[in-house]
Amino acid sequence: MSSTATAEPAHAHGHHGHEKNLAHHFDTMEQQFDAGKIGIWLFLATEVLFFGGLFTVYSIYRANHPQLYHIGQYFLTWEMGAINTAVLIFSSLTAAWAVRAAQLNQKKILVSMLVITFLCAATFMVVKYFEYSHKIHEGVLWGQAFNPSDAELNHVIEKIEHKGGDPKAIEFLEAIKERPVAEKKDMVAPLQMFFSIYFFMTGLHGIHVLVGMGLIAWLIVRASKGQFNNRYFAPVDSVALYWHIVDLIWIFLFPLFYLIG
Repeated sequence: MSSTATAEPAHAHGHHGHEKNLAHHFDTMEQQFDAGKIGIWLFLATEVLFFGGLFTVYSIYRANHPQLYHIGQYFLTWEMGAINTAVLIFSSLTAAWAVRAAQLNQKKILVSMLVITFLCAATFMVVKYFEYSHKIHEGVLWGQAFNPSDAELNHVIEKIEHKGGDPKAIEFLEAIKERPVAEKKDMVAPLQMFFSIYFFMTGLHGIHVLVGMGLIAWLIVRASKGQFNNRYFAPVDSVALYWHIVDLIWIFLFPLFYLIG
């Protein structure tokens, strides 16, 4: 995406004939924009490589323990995951709209789209808070064995039966209910790897969302001051690209953890 070359009023230029937002080590705004674009794409490539390694860990463990993953996903609330998926997809639209508004010098629309994107991110984190709270309440944590209640086990059995039933999974869960507390912990301990990977990947994604919220808030402040226009919108474009990759990663996380049995 190249910036539009238009005449700029005199007050937009700094000393020595340079434009106000042009760094001293660049010759033109176009050169600065293209360099920034390459930089953000290189950064996003490292993000893809980083999460790619985590997806590899997920795939290997799932291939070695398919039944544990099949049972583990029933402890998750797919409705919450679906809400967050819809929220992030919509936020990608508003982020892209914000870039276009900056290119067209539409300050009010730019600020509005950035605010909506920020609110969508906040909604995502609120939903994730309730989802994590439920897991913590049920003792489904990372790094240690957990002891789900019989009521939670019955709820999972009902979900499995509702989706067509997996006799081996139901038999395994029914057997857990008949065991003493100490033995229950031993039987469900292997499932902890599923939740460790779940918390690590979704938690790391959540950190990226929080970083995105900070960047978007920074853009809102600057946009409110009228600092972006058709000659200088690179920060809006770069943050939008970052936000798109955050959304894309969640689009992969959602079906892998919540839907694929």
